Amino acid sequence: MDTPPGNDPRLDSLKTLSAVIYALYALSLFSGVTAIVAIVLNTIKREETRGTWLESHFTWQIRTFWWGLLWFIVGAATWFILVGWLVWGVAFVWFIYRIAHGWLKLNDGLPITV
Repeated sequence: MDTPPGNDPRLDSLKTLSAVIYALYALSLFSGVTAIVAIVLNTIKREETRGTWLESHFTWQIRTFWWGLLWFIVGAATWFILVGWLVWGVAFVWFIYRIAHGWLKLNDGLPITV
C-alpha cells in the first residue's frame, strides 16, 4: 500500500511532476507544443507510478492527450462542413474539464476514479 503523502520523496516527486504535466496541458491551449512535452513526460515516467495512487493521474493525462488529439483531427476533417467548429468547441470544454478535474484531485491527494 502507498506511503502517506509527505513521507515518500519518490511519490512527492511524482506528484509534483504530475502537477507540472497538468500545467503543460493547460498551457497547450495557447501553444500546442507543451502538450507534446507533457505526453513525452507521461510516457517516460508512467512505469514509476505503477501500483501507486498517481498511476490513475498518469493514465488520465495520457488518455486526455490522445482523445483530445483524436477530436482535434475529427474537427479539422469536418471543418469544411461547419461541424468541425462544434466538435472543436465541445472538445475544448471537455479538455478543460479533464485538466481541472485531474488537477483538483491531485491537489487533494486523491486518485481519479471513473
